[in-house]
Amino acid sequence: MKEIPETRYDVLIAGGGMIGTSLALALSQLDLRIAVVEAVAREASLQPSFDDRSTALSRSTQRMFEALGLWPKVAAASTPIRRIHVSDKGRFGFSRIDAEEQGVEALGYVVFNRVLGGVLQKAVLEHESIDVICPARIVGVTCSDAEAVAVVEGAERTEVRTPLLVAADGANSSVRDMLGISAIQSRYGQTAIIGNLLTEIPIGNTAYERFTGDGPLAFLPVNDGRAAFIRTAADEDVERILALDDAGFLHELQELFGNRLGQLSNLGERASYPLTLSRTMRLTATRSVLVGNAAHGLHPVAAQGFNLGMRDVAALCDCIADAAREELGNKVMLDRYAAWRKSDQSKLVRFTDSLVGLFGSTRPPVRLLRNLGMLAFDLVPGVREEFARHTMGLAGRLPRLSRGVPLR
Repeated sequence: MKEIPETRYDVLIAGGGMIGTSLALALSQLDLRIAVVEAVAREASLQPSFDDRSTALSRSTQRMFEALGLWPKVAAASTPIRRIHVSDKGRFGFSRIDAEEQGVEALGYVVFNRVLGGVLQKAVLEHESIDVICPARIVGVTCSDAEAVAVVEGAERTEVRTPLLVAADGANSSVRDMLGISAIQSRYGQTAIIGNLLTEIPIGNTAYERFTGDGPLAFLPVNDGRAAFIRTAADEDVERILALDDAGFLHELQELFGNRLGQLSNLGERASYPLTLSRTMRLTATRSVLVGNAAHGLHPVAAQGFNLGMRDVAALCDCIADAAREELGNKVMLDRYAAWRKSDQSKLVRFTDSLVGLFGSTRPPVRLLRNLGMLAFDLVPGVREEFARHTMGLAGRLPRLSRGVPLR
């Protein structure tokens, strides 16, 4: 670990995953000294932000990377989503969203976390205004009206002072706990099993979401003509599913998805992670703020978790850019951020949670209602357009970066 050149920063970010590094890069457009504290080395296999999962980037997230000058590198490793197809196994209803119909080049983009993480990490290391303290962790926090003081433990133990401490250290944020902000976490009783495979009929630029009796099943287009999948399964069935050989696993996927993409083959490595809904009681504390999964954790059914976190980043950056230096991290600035983000976060948490409940129900009246709803989605004017705007992250009041506008 390199020596810490100073013990005071304008912004101290706990967490060097995709959200934390994106925030640091965004703030580097301002005249600020920034430090990022990350516990796990970038190249370590345990680094959860840069694993083999794939992430769907919304239009607003794409615009952010454009504003940061990173989009050409991210785009080179991304696959555009031009169509979204949603269906319910064994039922007549289905819905479609098309980029051309919405007047955009793509509804979103799919990229592997390790690729996006590599782009972000390389960019962070090139900025002189950003110090990356890694491997290290924040083991204590004391906040006053004037500043936050974090005890950082790495190769040595150091006190770092800052007017603004940002917790971007994930759903199990230790810094959030130190700040005395409680989080309500509830398990869905489901686990996501992820991987990639080859489809007989090219998936092209279409993303598929299929609701099954076992839970949602998604197929996303990725590079080299392969498809990434996210299979949701009940916790009690996960051990059996993961123990299946490739042929058995592919057979079950085929039964769940059908033959729309032909025969499924060439299964890659599989991984799994439990699904949890996480909500915090508040977004700020004295001289401190939460962003990303430290503030909220979503079911992946709508593929919006990372994009919601990026809108946190964009809104916080607007608040910081508009504040005078003596206002950085004060209560007025933090209250503005919290008020701005409350509506977007609450709406998306309710939306994803209700989707899980609606499509997880086996009651015949509910199944009929949701299929009629999907047909209406295709037929009623304006409904699809409004839904597409929310999916692309373009609804409501947008910060500069979400509109593709640099902070300066």
